This record gives sequence, structure tokens and C-alpha cells, in this order.
Amino acid sequence: MAATLIAPENADPIADAELLRKACQGKVGTMDGEQMKGLISVIGHRNAAQRRMIKEAYESQYNENLIRRLEKELHGDFERAMCWWMLEPFDREGVFANAALKKSDYKVIIELSCIPSAEEQLAFKRAYQARYKHSLEEHVASHFTGDFRNVNLIILTTDQTDEFATDCFQHCQNLVRCLKCAIAAAPSVGEYETEETDKNLAQVEAEILHNCIKDKSYNHDDMIRILTTRSKAQLVTTFYHFKDAYGTPITESLASDDDSHFITALQTAILCIKSPQEYLEMVLSDAIHNHGADKDALTRVVITRAEKDLGEIKELYCKRHSTTLEEAVAKATSGDYKTFILTLLGKEDH
Repeated sequence: MAATLIAPENADPIADAELLRKACQGKVGTMDGEQMKGLISVIGHRNAAQRRMIKEAYESQYNENLIRRLEKELHGDFERAMCWWMLEPFDREGVFANAALKKSDYKVIIELSCIPSAEEQLAFKRAYQARYKHSLEEHVASHFTGDFRNVNLIILTTDQTDEFATDCFQHCQNLVRCLKCAIAAAPSVGEYETEETDKNLAQVEAEILHNCIKDKSYNHDDMIRILTTRSKAQLVTTFYHFKDAYGTPITESLASDDDSHFITALQTAILCIKSPQEYLEMVLSDAIHNHGADKDALTRVVITRAEKDLGEIKELYCKRHSTTLEEAVAKATSGDYKTFILTLLGKEDH
């Protein structure tokens, strides 16, 4: 994977904390342009471990929480981006998930749940419970009903431990019968991490999925069972076999005249499992081009992927739009927010 974050191998957290303290000196909320540049030059070039050490050094030296100070000093899109960047990665994803639930934005929940690895998913959901004192499953169950709750449980139980899946089951007893069996049968994290796949099983289950879709039985027991009890690698193999056997990608086959949100959610989950970088490129494209920049979506993708695979996402964007992501971001944003996002994208001459 290709990260875009440019961070030094060795950074002095005490020196960094001192630089940030100097930038924050003076009357709260009156940071000037040079101080903002200094802030970005430090925080925008530090990886997660380095940022953690800066926060610890800052609090130890100045008896003040750095993120709370930044919340007072900054404002708007720049403040949110900077403070989200400074959070621990899994805690940050919990914040995104909670905000998405409040907006009933199921696509963000799917994105955050389907794309990470099994261990990352587990850590994310533990961080969510630690911050909000309720499991993500509990909050999903309280925000969504019917088929929506089904599709969110599909993506929330993918790649989870038996204990985690059982816990999910206990909180969602009012789910349809087919989900009960699927959740109880969810494999362990270790089993999900395997890259081994069964091609014969993929062939059989591709046919089952095709029949369910052909009959518009999108909530069929077998369809739910396959999507909730198979590893990502096995599902990807099944999805590719589906296209080879029936000539159409499964996401296109799911297209419905009903324009069902449930179908859209299923398509989103499948895209996130099968082609995560392509899906995230689509999110960025929508954030930049659809009726004004969606800064929260743009920020979410950039700061969650800058240390992972944002380089690959940038390449996909360039191929699709014949322009660089940096050029598009520069046109759609402004001010310190623009400078910070471009820094995380790896652009130094801005």
C-alpha cells in the first residue's frame, strides 16, 4: 500500500510540543498565518505514533490537553480536520461512526466496518464502546429498522470473533430469523485473516446469490448467510466468479427499479469488500464534485488513508478524471484547511 504522509523517521516530541505551545501562545483564537503554518508543518508531518507522543509531551509539560487547546484556537473545517487527525485512529473512526449514525448515513457505517482488517474492526468497535459507553451494534439497532438493520448487521458481523458476534446477537434479538443463524456462525478473527479460498464453494455460492437476486429475494436466508459467514477473501472470489458466470458484476445485478436503500447498502458493502480503494475514490469524487465540496467526507477519507493507501486512491482519481487529486482539492478548498489537506496528500509546494 502507498501512504502519502511525509513524516521524518525520528522526531523529537518534546521539541514538537514546544513549537506547538509557541504557536498557541497569546489570546485564545488569535493565531496568525505564520503560527498556522508552523502548526501544519509539525502536525501534518507526523505519523500516528509520533502524534501520540506529542500529545503526551504537551500534556506533561503544560498540563493541558492538546486537542482541547486546538479546538479553542482553530475553527471550521480546519479545526475539525486537525482535531480528527490528532485523535487515536480507532477512536477517530468511532467518532465518524457516531456522527454518521446521528445523520442516518449508513454508507459511512459500511465504509468504516467493511474496509479495515479483522483486527482493525475489532479495535474500532472497542474504541467506540469505550467512548460512547454502548456498542456500535446497540446504536445501529436503535437507529435502523427492518432491512436497514439487516444490512448494517451484515457489515458489522463480517470478520468478527464468535464472542463479538454473539454479543451482537444478544443486542439485536428482534432481527429476522435468518440473521440469528448467520451471527451465531460467524468465524473467528484468525479464520477470517486467511487468504485461502475455496473455488468450488465460490461457484456454488455465486449461483445461490444469482438465484436470490434473480428472484429479488434480497433478504433471503442464504444470501444473508453467505455475506455474514465468509471471509473477505472468499467473498471476493465469489464475486469474481459471479461476474465470470453471469456476465455482470454482482453490484450491477443488484440494481433495482425500487431504488431501495437496502439494495444500495448491499451494493456499498460489496464494493467496500471487493474494491475498497475504488470505493474510496468514488467517495472523494462525490465529495469534491457534487454541488460543492463535502469537506467532512473529503477530510474523513484523506486522514484515515494518508498513512495507508491514499497513494493508490490518488492514482485511481487521476485515471478517472485526468487530473490529480491535489489539483482538484486545491480548486475545491481554501485557506489553512486547503494547506493541511494538501500536506497530508504529500504535496509540499503549496
